[in-house]
Amino acid sequence: MQRYNILWADDEIDLLKPHILFLEQRGYDITPVNNGADAVELSEARHFDVVFLDEHMPGMSGLEALTQIKNHKPNLPVVMITKNEAEQIMEEAIGAKIADYLIKPLNPSQILLSVKKILDNKRLVMEKTSQNYQQEFQKISLAFSNDPDHEEWADIYKKLVQWELRMEESDNEGMGEVLEMQKVEANLNFCKFVRRNYEKWLNDPAVAKPLLSHQLFKKKVFPELGKGGSTFVFVIDNLRLDQWKVLAPILEEYYNIDSEETYYSILPTTTAYARNAIFSGLMPDEMQRIHPDLWIGEDEDEGKNNFEHEFLERQLKKNNIQSKFSYHKIKQLEEGRALADSINNLFTNELNVIVYNFVDMLSHARTDMAMVRELAPDEAAYRSITKSWFLHSALWDMLRTVAEKKGRVIITTDHGTVRVKRPFKIVGDRNVNSNLRYKQGKNLGYESGKVLEAPKPERFHLPKSNVSTAYVFALEDQFFAYPNNYNYYVNFYKDTFQHGGVSMEEMIIPIAFLSPKNA
Repeated sequence: MQRYNILWADDEIDLLKPHILFLEQRGYDITPVNNGADAVELSEARHFDVVFLDEHMPGMSGLEALTQIKNHKPNLPVVMITKNEAEQIMEEAIGAKIADYLIKPLNPSQILLSVKKILDNKRLVMEKTSQNYQQEFQKISLAFSNDPDHEEWADIYKKLVQWELRMEESDNEGMGEVLEMQKVEANLNFCKFVRRNYEKWLNDPAVAKPLLSHQLFKKKVFPELGKGGSTFVFVIDNLRLDQWKVLAPILEEYYNIDSEETYYSILPTTTAYARNAIFSGLMPDEMQRIHPDLWIGEDEDEGKNNFEHEFLERQLKKNNIQSKFSYHKIKQLEEGRALADSINNLFTNELNVIVYNFVDMLSHARTDMAMVRELAPDEAAYRSITKSWFLHSALWDMLRTVAEKKGRVIITTDHGTVRVKRPFKIVGDRNVNSNLRYKQGKNLGYESGKVLEAPKPERFHLPKSNVSTAYVFALEDQFFAYPNNYNYYVNFYKDTFQHGGVSMEEMIIPIAFLSPKNA
């Protein structure tokens, strides 16, 4: 067992001998000194895992010693010990980033708890997390093998994300690998569930079904209008549930998170289909039929999401909503900064919709830029990049302004992404689309039975370019690869984040409702 070194400075150190013996009997090595100057000198000369500092010592005070220790060893944990409960003393110590604050008279258990909290916290959290996950493992496995419905699948995915984040915090690689295997098995079963039920959701009115992309605004956004003030809807594209979970604690500084829900993206899980469905309130075949002037097909070179504003305007009109609204799409850093600078002008609108494309650009860039691939080799790193970007983004500036101005906020996305690992061979002509997770075209050649097939696109409410058009969707962590240049293709795209197919990460996605804390 590792032994830790503790430096303890107190002008009455001799009176603390019982406490020192108590810690030594439990495996801690204590170096006692009776003044602040010696504590500073020793902390510079030797390695200590933690320092106990009495606040009130003759000569150099504890606060003065704390400042000097932090100047040369800013990451050394320091526990301030004092008889003085004055708020100013506490604030000064906390402002200097102390690890803990103890009030005399001390008792042994109080000291031991502080030491364990600082020095053994990671180990204890890891052990407890492992123990709790082992108890939960069987429950989760039983849940996804007992034919869960769409709500139960959302709950299963939420639990897996929760455990993934907890494993990451505890840095438990061993149990993390077990969890990863359970996620793979869960996705296998989820894809079977979608294959059995997706067509029924779209075509059978009597079947219980999840909220889908084309219903999102009508069911979740429009009911928020008419409550007074402005509602801001931020659609952060490609935002997975786990990425939302790492952003939520940041937002809680300014917002109450009134509700965290999930809904299901339609197929294909791409901006051209899922996000257009959100703004139009229609399935893709309906968009093509009802709004031929706005729908851009797979065989056309024009951008597929250039008419979201028009789709939203027509959806509002269809639902007899007269609210004044604005729509903004942020694709570049400069656009985000410009909108953040002018966001005060939007509070005259009852509804403001802001599409933020950064996460999509990041996930796509990851396949093209060696540097980004190095920065995001796995889900944990991908979450970390998302968090770092958010903290320094114009989006965060906007959200803080909206909170200060007492605006309501809805945060959601159009679909998620999945890290692809297994290539799946497919053959198609040059008119087949380039997406790695779904293919649309005629005369597609592939091994049947191992993908989700839509030979009749109308059953999936998808448009057809011609009579023989079919769609094929990759499952779990598959990605489509052509036989030509197969090895190069596989090496280039393996372990990249893609979307368009069927997986929990792509289809089960977040929508959160926030109210400002100062409201």
